[in-house]
Amino acid sequence: MNEPDRPINAPQGQSPPEGEQPEPPERIAHAALRGTVAAMAMSGMRVLTASAGLVEEPPPRAIIRQRARRLLKLVPRARRPAAIELAHWGYGAAGGAAYGALPADLRRAVWSGPLYGLLTWAAFEVVLAPLLGLEQAKKSRPLDRLSLAADHLLYGFVLSEFRQRPRD
Repeated sequence: MNEPDRPINAPQGQSPPEGEQPEPPERIAHAALRGTVAAMAMSGMRVLTASAGLVEEPPPRAIIRQRARRLLKLVPRARRPAAIELAHWGYGAAGGAAYGALPADLRRAVWSGPLYGLLTWAAFEVVLAPLLGLEQAKKSRPLDRLSLAADHLLYGFVLSEFRQRPRD
């Protein structure tokens, strides 16, 4: 009998204690895909917020423009927006995979995805932007920050999959 969730040290035919089961790679891959789709949804929301003047510069563009300029110069000018977008989708996939690795009971909570999205935004604002020395970290930008919090909330909603799942 194939038991992919059974750790090597668990006796054959027995499940490990609750909370010790590793996440199957398929679940992590599915969560990474959802993270990519969620990042795509955020991109759409950012087109709206940037064109409405609510966001000065989206974080993926700011990070690459301010901290990876040499890398960006390797990409033909006409393709740079696509490269930045692909980087954002990559961030979304990594965040989705991390969410997928959280304990199943936590992921099943209705609030977990939106909270996760807001926590990723807060981590950017409080840790990453100042650590990278981004211009945004030095400015008071309440409307910009509110807009970015909203798109990270959207990321979490898409990531968490609110629909009822069939029971095995």
